[in-house]
Amino acid sequence: MKIRFNEDQEVVKNIQEGLKRTGGYCPCRLARTPENKCMCLEFRNQIADPDFEGFCHCMLYYKEK
Repeated sequence: MKIRFNEDQEVVKNIQEGLKRTGGYCPCRLARTPENKCMCLEFRNQIADPDFEGFCHCMLYYKEK
């Protein structure tokens, strides 16, 4: 298993700027809750799933099997 940034550097730049603006919360989510702090709970759960391969909600990270 490997976690990496999206290969599209423009996406990475935009999401990282959004994370700075929101204090580390996913810029794609409205609620500022602990579950939405990057890496969000949704993606951490996906990481724990051995069958999951794909992007996190905001497309910043990609989990490879």
